[in-house]
Amino acid sequence: MKPNILPAIRSMKSLEKLTQTDYKTCVILDTHIGHLKSMMQFIHSKHLHPFIHIDLIKGMSHDEYACEYIIQSYKPKGIVSTKSKVIKKAKALGVITIFRVFIIDSHALERSISLIQRIEPDFVEVLPGIANKVIERIYNETGVKVIAGGLISTEQEVNSAIESGATYVTTSEERLW
Repeated sequence: MKPNILPAIRSMKSLEKLTQTDYKTCVILDTHIGHLKSMMQFIHSKHLHPFIHIDLIKGMSHDEYACEYIIQSYKPKGIVSTKSKVIKKAKALGVITIFRVFIIDSHALERSISLIQRIEPDFVEVLPGIANKVIERIYNETGVKVIAGGLISTEQEVNSAIESGATYVTTSEERLW
């Protein structure tokens, strides 16, 4: 078990694989609202602590009301979202927040830093996770812990992200768990 990895779960097969590791925390991606209840029952029965990426739940809205419903109904460890209103609602409801940002150019970087400073999430997930200089700058300018995610597929990329200041790395690459 690598202490800085947050396994990203995209299927029940990946979730079952996770239960064969020592990891207790994960991020749920790409699920359908109809599967969420059984998935969360399984997760809780295995004493796992999931973050739910609310923007990637198919079949429901991705707003602050959906966030409130998910938190009250499924009691996740935290919420992941690209939407500042969702992060604010999750913070108000007392769960850990991960604000996900996509850094595609310098304008996106400046806008993201401003948003992070305004909404003060617990963590910010930077995509792509291989953008090491961006990870370092966001951490230095906001003081918010950074999670590197997206396009991470080797141990070297995990180590580089951590060396650049990332606290965690999310990856669906099961061999890195």
